[in-house]
Amino acid sequence: MNPFFPAVSEPIRYGGLDSTDPLSFRWYDPDREVLGRTMKEHLRFAVCYWHSFAWDGSDIFGAGTLDRPWTTAGDPMEGARQKMAVAFEFFEKLGVPFYCFHDVDIAPAGSDFKQSTRNLNEMVDLAAEHMERTGVGLLWGTANLFADPRYAAGAATNPDPEIFARAAAQVCQCLDATNRLAGENYVLWGGREGYDTLLNTDLKAEGAQLGRFLHMVVEHKHAIGFEGQILLEPKPFEPTKHQYDFDVATVHAFLERYDLMGEVAVNIEVNHATLAGHDFAHEVAAAFDAGIFGSIDANAGDDRLGWDVDRFPVSVEQMTLGMYEILRGGGFTSGGLNFDAKLRRQSIARDDLFHAHIGGMDTMARALLAAADLIADRTLSDYVEGRYQGWDHGLGKRILDGEETLRSLHDRAATVDDPSPTSGRQEYLENVVARVIERAS
Repeated sequence: MNPFFPAVSEPIRYGGLDSTDPLSFRWYDPDREVLGRTMKEHLRFAVCYWHSFAWDGSDIFGAGTLDRPWTTAGDPMEGARQKMAVAFEFFEKLGVPFYCFHDVDIAPAGSDFKQSTRNLNEMVDLAAEHMERTGVGLLWGTANLFADPRYAAGAATNPDPEIFARAAAQVCQCLDATNRLAGENYVLWGGREGYDTLLNTDLKAEGAQLGRFLHMVVEHKHAIGFEGQILLEPKPFEPTKHQYDFDVATVHAFLERYDLMGEVAVNIEVNHATLAGHDFAHEVAAAFDAGIFGSIDANAGDDRLGWDVDRFPVSVEQMTLGMYEILRGGGFTSGGLNFDAKLRRQSIARDDLFHAHIGGMDTMARALLAAADLIADRTLSDYVEGRYQGWDHGLGKRILDGEETLRSLHDRAATVDDPSPTSGRQEYLENVVARVIERAS
């Protein structure tokens, strides 16, 4: 077929800060070494299949605006093959090492489950050929357990066990597909695993169902020899009023309760973090602290809009603080930075998809450089270490070791001077971050 992106005739290259070519990277140099690893190894970029190729620009107020001819193809499978060819043209020209997909992104639903399975298997075989040809790998796959009307009341948490069973079958075949394509992770996003009202909800029952569902996924992972990570993606609300995977801390508590620690980690989305009332950096730090850090969906929200708008990341400061926590935690293993982001509905030129990803990749590359400078500078880490040094010896150590009690500390307070607080130095530390971002290059 003819190129779908004729304006981009060759792969996007690093041009440096002096480049005036809008179809070049100014910050992302895949071979540049940063803290002993290349940018490509640190960032592990991926393109999402759904927003980039399965979405036509429609929203709840209007029809599609984007030029996506495969969405109107007469034969759904022919449309899926055309869409996949375009997707791999894009991956190859952009120069990303990975992509991500939902099962329904790459294969249309059939008239029944058997037909859907045949469609998916055919498209997985075709994806394997494209991956072999281009060298692009699969960061993760996932099953869409939220769009079909059968999942209106959830999938794993549905009150009907037949729908639970249908969801389990769908995850089984999608995990098999991800394994066949050597995916590095498998993600479960509980888009409707929550409730709209407690008037018709049994919290205890739904929690037990979700716990069992995850155990079944883990059991199947080991049964088929899948070596990737199983990841849960936290989100606080939308489309449901309350989601059971509200944030990283909630997921951690759930994994502990249902004995899933060591088997399931988290895929953190930036916009989901902010919707939960957290900073992106907080969610990353919480995940590393709990030992469940996995991967990142790199995107951004909008301060004036209270829903999941999935913008491409543009804030270097926000991403620097997140990348700082990722580097402090040891960086990615099988995870990476997936651009779970979409064009604005008015960005209808085909090459707008390149400009969006180039900007996002440059934002993350610049954030990586600034975060690496913060690591090397040590101002932040030295200050935090010094702020808590009292817990390493003397009174602090005795408290943590259980050598002090409420009574002993009560008696001690009568014999010592009242302590004086010390400055938290927040403004100074914020200035340190700002100055490092200014000079990072």
